[in-house]
Amino acid sequence: MFAILANVIEERLKRFAPRQSKGISYREAGSGRALLLLHGIGSSSASWLNQLEGVKGFRLIAWDAPGYGESGYLKNEKPHPRDYAQELEGFVERLLLKDIVLVGNSLGCLMAGSFAKNNQERVRKMLLISPAGGYGGDTKVLNERLKALEELGPEGMAEKRSPTLLGAKAPPEALELVRWSQRRVHPQGYRQAAYCLSSGRLADDARSYRKQVLVVCGTEDRITPEAGCKAVAQAFPLSEYRSLPGIGHVAHIEDPALINKTIAGFAA
Repeated sequence: MFAILANVIEERLKRFAPRQSKGISYREAGSGRALLLLHGIGSSSASWLNQLEGVKGFRLIAWDAPGYGESGYLKNEKPHPRDYAQELEGFVERLLLKDIVLVGNSLGCLMAGSFAKNNQERVRKMLLISPAGGYGGDTKVLNERLKALEELGPEGMAEKRSPTLLGAKAPPEALELVRWSQRRVHPQGYRQAAYCLSSGRLADDARSYRKQVLVVCGTEDRITPEAGCKAVAQAFPLSEYRSLPGIGHVAHIEDPALINKTIAGFAA
């Protein structure tokens, strides 16, 4: 069954073939106000497939962070969120984007926070889905991530880790999209992203961003549980928090109808 689902995913993705902008690959759909979609550590632009298909009335741009998809690696082997934010700045400038709504998931929220801190004139508002708060230099999680990568590789991580990102009632299609993305992670890109996760602290950047922020998190999120996501929301001067009953860490994959409606309503 999962082989069939993987083939279906690949056929759907053909409508949104990756484009290139000076070493950054991205997928795009629609027109209107720009929604910039930032994926998590075990993912890629493909994880936003349901949004590229289902959110109408906006220009959706899902980037592949450096080291993901067809994007080049960062020069800094042990990067911070600001390194990704600098790449994002160049990307946004080349695409002539203004008045952006940032939509991030997990690690993508760390990148969004760092970018928004220094680009408030470009960022209209932010929607953060199960944000990773970062570990502020604590290396415990870093070491765990690097050990898993070394021992399991992308294929093994896809099989072992993917189910933990979803709620108990997630449909098979959601699980396969998570696995599909995880299998295609580049070890060097993942390794750099793990350093970003361990060094960042979203709450520190949050205090500087004084526009509207919506934070959502599933009640079954085992990766970034609600307590941490609520703390992230509280760090922003102007924010709202919403619980998503019965949903795990990748709500945009697990319940795209709900998240698409949330994105469209918030972005409008």
